[in-house]
Amino acid sequence: MIEQLSQVIQEIEQNWAAKRMLVVGDVMLDKYIWGEVARISPEAPVPVVRATHKSEQPGGAANVAMNLVRLGAKTAVAGFTGCDDDQKALEASLKANGIDSLLIPCQDFPTITKLRILGGRQQMLRLDSEQVGQHSQADYDRLVACVLGHLPDCDAVVLSDYAKGLLTPRVCQQIIQAGRQQGIPVVVDPKNPDYSRYNGATAICPNLSELTAAARLLARDLGVADLNINDLNAVLAIAEQIVPAFHLDFMTATLSEKGIALVRPGRRFLAPAVARQVFDVSGAGDTVVAVLTLCLASGIEPESAVELANMAAGIVVGKVGTVPVEKHELLAALGPQIALRAEDKVVSRAELASRTALWKANGERVVFTNGCFDLIHVGHITVLEQARRFGDRLIVAINSDASVSALKGPTRPIVGERERSRVLAALAAVDAVVTFDEPTPLEVILAARPDVLVKGGDYREETIVGAQEVLSWGGEVKIVPLVEGFSTTRLIEKGAGK
Repeated sequence: MIEQLSQVIQEIEQNWAAKRMLVVGDVMLDKYIWGEVARISPEAPVPVVRATHKSEQPGGAANVAMNLVRLGAKTAVAGFTGCDDDQKALEASLKANGIDSLLIPCQDFPTITKLRILGGRQQMLRLDSEQVGQHSQADYDRLVACVLGHLPDCDAVVLSDYAKGLLTPRVCQQIIQAGRQQGIPVVVDPKNPDYSRYNGATAICPNLSELTAAARLLARDLGVADLNINDLNAVLAIAEQIVPAFHLDFMTATLSEKGIALVRPGRRFLAPAVARQVFDVSGAGDTVVAVLTLCLASGIEPESAVELANMAAGIVVGKVGTVPVEKHELLAALGPQIALRAEDKVVSRAELASRTALWKANGERVVFTNGCFDLIHVGHITVLEQARRFGDRLIVAINSDASVSALKGPTRPIVGERERSRVLAALAAVDAVVTFDEPTPLEVILAARPDVLVKGGDYREETIVGAQEVLSWGGEVKIVPLVEGFSTTRLIEKGAGK
């Protein structure tokens, strides 16, 4: 359970769209040939892939940017490309995805590409086209000047190192120290085992093999000759020393099926892996770094950030190819935790519109009902349970205290709006509760645009507020029977001895 769940939901739904992120690193163009395998080649013992279509998308450091922008953040990416057609294709793809391109074309280096050939959902072959090595000092100077010029407008920076020659020790230190001076978090996805180049970063986020290589190197410097690299606890113990040695705030390590570890000196936190069917681990590390960085930029504690990143990684490994996580997918993954905390289901009208849009983006059918719900009884619960069966999510709009008084008289409500909201939110059938002050819920209905509008059996379709509006956008109106003998008025009369 994420401790800061309410804050996490608020940040994702409302605040991530205002965050400005900068990714610096080895950008690539990911190319795909999709096809089907039906036979083995007679020329060699290899499968024959019958190509059906092709696709291209940003990869490498640019995939980190893809994850950030799909999570809602305004994102720019800086890196080296060649002066070639692949550079044009990469820039066009970045623009199409709403990512600002700060790419530096270099004469002597081609744009890095990875071509993956897939048969069905299985990757058959990957062909890399690249030239790794040191660039001219003029290229590095142009890159650093561009990054430092954009840094003051950023909420956080990611250094995405694929060991292709861009993130040299000097480049890393220039960006990290500038970030520190301006109070901007800098998160590193490392490839080089010598972490001295990342000295002073906010966090380093290696995978287990990368951490093992760095631990082996530092263990040698510390005089630890018998480090057992197959002993996870021994490797994490070295990681605890890495954090202060390189002036980091913390380190995270993705541990494959074991989850993600958060390491600080003297303490560790492990977010166990989320059990999912794994189709492709491509880009999972990029997703983890993107979510962690957005969380840091939002003031979310590292423990909560790691748990959220772990959920995001579980989503992307269930996809084929390097595919970023979507905001609505992440919120959907949080659904079971939201369901266990009633306070997170009580939302404002703006939050409701945002949450409803994300539910619909996830392909879910949204149901809406409303009422005073004063002194909740079995009749209310039965109507809500019946309403929930018409879709995947149920919104309950309740009259505010002032609205109830205007409808029912000055002695009502018996139970205040906050208490009514919390009780309703605690019901398993209910996914969101919102309060309205107006005499009718029409404005809430227009904000939520539900697929189904439900009312109890004492109504007719022509008398239901919002019915015509819901029908106008292709929705449905359902009337469910009431449970005889139950009403708030009868409960009040019974309590008064009438």
